[in-house]
Amino acid sequence: MNRSGISIKVYENRDQEAAAVAQRIADLVKSKRGKGEKAVLGLATGATPIGVYKELIRLHREEGLSFQNVVTFNLDEYYPMQPDSDQSYVAFMQQHLFDHVDIPSENINIPDGTLGQEVVDTYCEAYEQKIVNAGGLDIQLLGIGRTGHVGFNEPGSTADSLTRLVTLNEVTRQDAAPAFGGLKNVPSQAITMGVGTIAKAKNIILMAWGEKKAEIVKKAIEGEITIEVPATFLQELEGVEFVLDKEAASLVS
Repeated sequence: MNRSGISIKVYENRDQEAAAVAQRIADLVKSKRGKGEKAVLGLATGATPIGVYKELIRLHREEGLSFQNVVTFNLDEYYPMQPDSDQSYVAFMQQHLFDHVDIPSENINIPDGTLGQEVVDTYCEAYEQKIVNAGGLDIQLLGIGRTGHVGFNEPGSTADSLTRLVTLNEVTRQDAAPAFGGLKNVPSQAITMGVGTIAKAKNIILMAWGEKKAEIVKKAIEGEITIEVPATFLQELEGVEFVLDKEAASLVS
């Protein structure tokens, strides 16, 4: 089904959803390799894409899917954050994907949470330019937070925002608290791709599953386009696909 500029695909369960997205990525990687080109992927963290990464690892191990021609850019990272911290997105990506496939380490890009405050702006500009130099994102994988954030673009983020240091919403920090052993340990800032960065991707796949995401999914697809729900900006773009299970799609009319 289509709503606004968004295509919606609904699956019986999250395993089917993850398998479908992984196959889409695998097809891109193989197609690009056949042309001698790089496949440029924008990747997300959190519980939602873990199934996708698990299936990509299976495709690598059992069906010979190679990641030699893949370049990745992660959406975000907490700030400050050491890469060897259990809560870092570097550790997350290594655990759930990178340590299990043959992607060259030099092709992996994750925002650097160790930088001094005085160089963050320059770093963010360079991260943005590196995406451009790679030819732009072929597919950007997204989840959606309870505040309607994509990446760490919290309410108030504008449609033309680029990679930058942001302050995290309290709801976002509360949702992260269990992983950090309490709210007081959750960083108050993060480096994130902007809404405008995401919007430049050739294809955007937003995944959501479970009843708890149903209300924000409905707002993102059917609600008024507003900076208060940054995911609503996706309505204005081409090549956007919401991949949902039945529960997450349950309130979409």
